[in-house]
Amino acid sequence: MASRSASAPLTFDLPISLIAKIEAHRRKSGLKTASEVVRLAIEKFDFEACKPARDPHRQVSVRLGAQQRATLKRYAKKKDASVGELIRFALDSLAAKKSKSR
Repeated sequence: MASRSASAPLTFDLPISLIAKIEAHRRKSGLKTASEVVRLAIEKFDFEACKPARDPHRQVSVRLGAQQRATLKRYAKKKDASVGELIRFALDSLAAKKSKSR
């Protein structure tokens, strides 16, 4: 008989949309807890075939005027995001607009 190891809490961040999927699967499958859904997902997932997308990051320094810096800080607080995340959105948007105009 195989012995079961004691479980321990593991805390991590998930998007709200994925938490909703966990709850929907829990109800649909008749499972009692979110932990059961996560354990099932881990048990069934092929980690060997998993190839996480990695976009390497590198720090850059840019000069911004006081007004743009204040705007970024204000929106970061309002949107509950980092300044870097907002800059990435702005840069991605700029690149998308340029490719559409070709």
